[in-house]
Amino acid sequence: MREYNIAIIPGDGTGPEVMAEAVKAMEAVTEAGGPKFNFVYYDLGGVRYLKKGELLPESVVSELRQTDSICLGAIGHPDVKPGILEQGVLLKLRFELDLYINLRPVVLFPGVDTPLKDKMPDDIDFVVVRENTEGLYAGSGGFLRKGTADEVAIQESINTRKGVERCIRYAFEYCRKRNREKKLTLCGKTNVLTYAFDLWERVFYECSRDYPDITTDYAHVDATCMWMIKNPEFFDVIVTDNMFGDIITDLGAMIQGGMGIAAGGNINPEGAAMFEPIGGSAPKYAGLNKINPLAAICSVQMMLEHLSEDAAAAWVFDAVAKVVKNDIKTLDAGRMGYGTREVGDLVAGYIRENQS
Repeated sequence: MREYNIAIIPGDGTGPEVMAEAVKAMEAVTEAGGPKFNFVYYDLGGVRYLKKGELLPESVVSELRQTDSICLGAIGHPDVKPGILEQGVLLKLRFELDLYINLRPVVLFPGVDTPLKDKMPDDIDFVVVRENTEGLYAGSGGFLRKGTADEVAIQESINTRKGVERCIRYAFEYCRKRNREKKLTLCGKTNVLTYAFDLWERVFYECSRDYPDITTDYAHVDATCMWMIKNPEFFDVIVTDNMFGDIITDLGAMIQGGMGIAAGGNINPEGAAMFEPIGGSAPKYAGLNKINPLAAICSVQMMLEHLSEDAAAAWVFDAVAKVVKNDIKTLDAGRMGYGTREVGDLVAGYIRENQS
């Protein structure tokens, strides 16, 4: 039996609750005849910071590098100033582990309501590949005369040839492997951001020569947002920079039914990977058994796909599809008709039906 060492970071708020159900799904995969998982837990997040004044020790980073994958619940604590945990844990993990790809599937499951009129599951099925370690999130900039009437704030977007090319090549490879429409769209803003996206556009079309089987397309970010609403079926795979990717993936979450089912991956194809629900820690629901765990469980499906455990990934995907179609009333927290643990039990039960 194949074995994987999985780091579990439950995190803050409802993170521990949804991560418990993600672990339950992985245990069901093992019971069904899939791989075995060895879990190591890490208490990173707001509670640790408030108790120890510690965010992400180097010793923990070293340990995480040795794992097969990382599963994250959520980071964000109401008693910690915004930005401290996000920069000190999430962004530091991305930079230290060089998780340069953010992967976000946008999939509408049958039975899930979308705010888009007359759109069906066949219309909403695309993936966003977002560059994850450069751009405006690289942290370059500063203040001049801070706190005065003459204050200047500078935030620079850093785009390297290496960073742009490795992201674009990953997107081409992913589009080829996905083998759906085999169409890759570059989302940018070449008419205004004339330096950064001149680089992105040049590299995009240079790389395209190595992928003659992939159709290429370009759309400004504002047009991308409009088409995601009007004609989401236009897209197969989208590749974009850090900031635009952050924005359009939240839009994607809404058209697929909301944060309750939206998962994402932070990936270094040559090294570590971390998978998570893309919603926040939702502290107001913590401990109430009301939060929807399906996004966390969908992140497990993404992890299994990343580990090339395609059969097990399909079990999880199908189990989630059955739950949203047959069992729960809505994806909204507190209105599902089942509690967090009970939804996890439903998913696990469907997974076990594949038992060999």
